[in-house]
Amino acid sequence: MIELEEFAPGRWRVRRERHEKQRAENMPLPFVISDTMEPVEQVDGRFYTSKRAFRAVGRANGLVEVGNEKPKPRVKLSQTRAAAEGRRSSIKKAIEQVRAGNINSKRGP
Repeated sequence: MIELEEFAPGRWRVRRERHEKQRAENMPLPFVISDTMEPVEQVDGRFYTSKRAFRAVGRANGLVEVGNEKPKPRVKLSQTRAAAEGRRSSIKKAIEQVRAGNINSKRGP
């Protein structure tokens, strides 16, 4: 059976078992994530125990950390004003040719 708990006035969530280790004693928020980690080798052959230093070396070498990259906005050529006007004129020209009987409107053999 699902049991709900009210965590704010008028706001409810499914009650789950909470691990006290994940919470600060005097605050209802999780602890801050540490900068330290187990020694990990970077592309320069050195081992790093600091996440910040590890990421700095990766960025300096042109690497992208998967999951943290910021995608660059892409501009499609078909979304430019000139492309839209060209598309409209091509469609208009094709419709005029079909109506004039210059192009067979049926497809296939």
